[in-house]
Amino acid sequence: MSDAAALPLALTLGEPAGIGPDLALSLWYRRRELDVPPFYIIADPDFLGQRARLLGLDVALERAAPGGARETFDKALPVVPLDGKVTAQPGAPDRSSAAAAIGAIDAAVADVMAGHASAVVTNPINKHVLYRAGFTDPGHTEYLARLAQRTTGKPVMPVMLLWSPELAVVPVTIHMALKDAIAQLSTQLIVDTGRIVARDMNRWFALARPRLALAGLNPHAGEDGTLGREDIDIVAPAVAALKAEGVDARGPLPADTMFHAAARASYDVALGMYHDQVLVPIKTLAFDHGVNVTLGLPFLRTSPDHGTAFDLAGTGRADPSSLLAALKLAARLTARTPVPAT
Repeated sequence: MSDAAALPLALTLGEPAGIGPDLALSLWYRRRELDVPPFYIIADPDFLGQRARLLGLDVALERAAPGGARETFDKALPVVPLDGKVTAQPGAPDRSSAAAAIGAIDAAVADVMAGHASAVVTNPINKHVLYRAGFTDPGHTEYLARLAQRTTGKPVMPVMLLWSPELAVVPVTIHMALKDAIAQLSTQLIVDTGRIVARDMNRWFALARPRLALAGLNPHAGEDGTLGREDIDIVAPAVAALKAEGVDARGPLPADTMFHAAARASYDVALGMYHDQVLVPIKTLAFDHGVNVTLGLPFLRTSPDHGTAFDLAGTGRADPSSLLAALKLAARLTARTPVPAT
């Protein structure tokens, strides 16, 4: 067991009006049945107690410091208290929501950077709630990168990996309009992304030489320029540059033939040029158990691959499968237990 494996996972509260608190409570309640790795949640203990009673879950809660959370986990859910009270009700964010969500992220990153936790696992946030409170980053990933850069003083380029046993994918451009994604796409961006993917698939997934398959931007990868020159002028030079660095990369490949079973067996990670090009396939194959892994950070971060689901909060009907997968993957990766890329 590595030193990191002896530490608990730091789980953030996420949007308190969403299903994140429900999932955390449910997983601790079923911890033995589901073999849940030890974690602590950064939250308001009184708020969690109220949510547990609403869900009808007999969950023992214990205020804890990160360092003692692993020993506490078997008998009680360790809760590292947030500053301030959380008053949001299920499905109804209020003025306490943004402060609680951001405060939990800040504390989790500080804990893992200080060596008190092995990895950060984040519950879903609601960006619109955060934006109304003055949040300026596009999302979780960018905010985490900014925290890491502030802590280390080194530039950080985060890369979003969506992982499942069936498929692992990375979008080169992420949350932007398609016209803006095409405008932003460049050979350098693809190379930088591919380099981080290759490095961190080796670092975290223990793949000696990760195999990267890069999708073309245009239908049929442009058909030799008849459907656009971007694949000739932008994507192909990036593949060549990655190969020159010793990365096992191939492409540009037609995206419409990359995701059937035989094709998936030929690579470890598929890189798409825009968000839906690769997220549609993985969410089709692994909607309930896909995990979001942020590469490029000085620590490991995973999260469930779903949103806050306000309509399910407080009902007891939320499915914890994706959060369970995020916790288990974080525990396996930080313990350096071999995990197949796909």
